[in-house]
Amino acid sequence: MKTKLIGATLACAGLLTACGGSDSGASDGPVTVTVMTWESTQTNAVIKKALAEFKDDNIKVELLDTPSGQYGDKLSSLTQAKKLPDLFWCGNDTEQQYTQQGLLVDWSSKLKDSSDFGADKFVPSAIANWTTADGQMGGLPSLMNTYGVWYNADAFTAAGVTIPKAGWTWDDMYGAAAKLTGKNGAKYGLVADQLTGPDGPFTMSMYSVSAGGAPFTDDVNHPTKAEADAKYTEGVQKLTDAVKSGSVAPPGYDASNAQSLFAAGKVPMMFGGQWLAAGFQVDKPKVKYGFVPFPQVTTPATLYDSVGICTPQYTKNQDSTFKVLQYLNTKVWDAVLPESPVAPPAYTPAQASYFDALTKAEQTTVVDTVKADLAAEKTVGVRFTTQWAQQVGDLTTAEYQPIISGKKPITNLPAYVEKINGLIKSGG
Repeated sequence: MKTKLIGATLACAGLLTACGGSDSGASDGPVTVTVMTWESTQTNAVIKKALAEFKDDNIKVELLDTPSGQYGDKLSSLTQAKKLPDLFWCGNDTEQQYTQQGLLVDWSSKLKDSSDFGADKFVPSAIANWTTADGQMGGLPSLMNTYGVWYNADAFTAAGVTIPKAGWTWDDMYGAAAKLTGKNGAKYGLVADQLTGPDGPFTMSMYSVSAGGAPFTDDVNHPTKAEADAKYTEGVQKLTDAVKSGSVAPPGYDASNAQSLFAAGKVPMMFGGQWLAAGFQVDKPKVKYGFVPFPQVTTPATLYDSVGICTPQYTKNQDSTFKVLQYLNTKVWDAVLPESPVAPPAYTPAQASYFDALTKAEQTTVVDTVKADLAAEKTVGVRFTTQWAQQVGDLTTAEYQPIISGKKPITNLPAYVEKINGLIKSGG
């Protein structure tokens, strides 16, 4: 499910071609509102069935057939042909970039005019991250991605290590990783690609802000600076020490099979998102497992991320399109999430069906962790949404990851940060 919620976001980030007219709608009959998702065939079938319950004689809703694995290519070709559907699944980076170029409808006034579908009914971090610097919203967040640590409870018990729970510390996590390394075929005690991979500098912000320090960047959408203060550097040093000891998988470790290794009992702990719960319900790992919030220094802190639905500027009937958009965010998830609880809706009144499905499946640790993440006071973005974000990734690969792996000294951290600030200042 991660591919659907995040992978397509990255695939669509650079599609910034100017748009023109649309074929949506008809003058002598109901307005046709087209919808395109990146979901699987099975999930689209449920969405289509739910959309059939949409009642408005003046609006016809058409769900376009788009295989999830080809979504990026499909979106690219439709953008170039100026034939984007009225509503299409999009990532936060796509929404920010398209909106800034004037390619999307701004829904901010619609939210202000609604009492039951206003901004206050959405998760605050999602609304904040989907709003541009000048207050526009070129789409609405639909599903939240929350993050934490998946753990093998059987492995913890066998090693005599305390089962992690909310409020555990980074030292607790690294200490557990050291004790679990090499046990029962586990090469590493912790696989944390979000710490050691291209997004690692942003993830490390959790350590810093939890300790009272500054995040890696002041804003992932509209950054004015990057920094690595004393608390941030302290967090990087602890990670570097854990990698050096062999208890945490190093940068470059292939984490693509971490989920299957975890299910087989070969990975005791791994960073990951709530979407894995839906897969575990189907695959049923051989081990007893749980999901816990990220560790903290003093104050709880977590990552935030959300995907959503966008509308091209040239859609012919914005009012009808918004009605369908509202229906998608308020009613459709009630049909989809009980069958596949992949993520909590950003529209908070629609979250009940998600949590009810997890509770029914006895995924209580997932329920508790997702709720804790959604309520967290301190949150940090998972990556830049800017057009030059890939250049930051290249710098991270060349400068930051070698620090984590011990190939370069930690004293190189300020130089890496200054290069990021150079990109921010020049706009890429």
